[in-house]
Amino acid sequence: MNKQEIIHNALNNILTTANIKGTWKDMDDKNQIDGQLQLKIENQTIDLFAEIRTEIRTIHLQKIQDQAKEYNPFIIMAQRIFPKIKEELRNRNIAYLEANGNIFLKEKGVFVWIDTNKLVEIKNRTTNRAFTKTGLKVLYQFLINEQWINYTYRQIAEQTNTGIGNLNNIFTGLKQEGYLLQINKQQYKIENKKKLLETWIMEYEKRLKPTLTIGTFRFLKEDDFYNWKNLKLQKGKTCWGGEPAGDIFTNYLRPEELTIYTTETRGDLMKNYRLVPDINGNILILKKFWEYDEINDNVVHPLLAYADLINKGDRRCTETTQKIYDEYLQDKF
Repeated sequence: MNKQEIIHNALNNILTTANIKGTWKDMDDKNQIDGQLQLKIENQTIDLFAEIRTEIRTIHLQKIQDQAKEYNPFIIMAQRIFPKIKEELRNRNIAYLEANGNIFLKEKGVFVWIDTNKLVEIKNRTTNRAFTKTGLKVLYQFLINEQWINYTYRQIAEQTNTGIGNLNNIFTGLKQEGYLLQINKQQYKIENKKKLLETWIMEYEKRLKPTLTIGTFRFLKEDDFYNWKNLKLQKGKTCWGGEPAGDIFTNYLRPEELTIYTTETRGDLMKNYRLVPDINGNILILKKFWEYDEINDNVVHPLLAYADLINKGDRRCTETTQKIYDEYLQDKF
């Protein structure tokens, strides 16, 4: 569904389901916003600046919030918005409108919140081979060290534990998406690195990370959660990700959930760190998917910490990601 189809469906559906009449006006190319939306709700007219997206992921929230501050009043329109994202938009008092007519708006004394209309499904496109589970592991190596893009296929395969046959498809996929520029017969350069990083983060959360889950746990002794920094992780096997990594890198975030990446078995994890399986536990343990040694023995690379935190979407994590980006990543991207 393109932008015009999203507008058409959204305006038709809010008229049908809520008797709200909407009128759309495109902005000129000089503006950093898609258009203006006028809504007539009973006897009141509300004019809003509007941005349109097919779907919204947590990585987009900071940009949307920045737009809402610059273009006020503001509404984000999308083909669909996931429940967690809608909740976060409401927490930030950012108006939204889905193609199915679901809407949240608090403006000029008017409060409208509709969340009962059936979702408009997005047809799955064929996944670019660069963003399969295997491709995402290889891209992670390229993102943390761009020099690897010019290593031999055999070296890349050994470093990423990937079959050589997959690498040609990954390189072809990167070229098709405009992320890889061939300088000469033997040399490549990554293009649009910031956009590639954002795409990797979204696809990592959707395609790779769910396959890494070992389980959720809690400490046998509850007080151990607050003393997590004293835990002696197995060097080379286990390291902190997510919120603990954010705290280690910035000394700013007090973790509410602990994330661990590891190659240890469940049994060893439970024995070494006094853990108990718990579906509602506050410790998430994931398989370590990379082969290199970390910069710091007990924490993931800043890029992975950044991805873990930005995909959470809440404000305290978003503020921490900005600190990580400014100190560790911006020179590369």
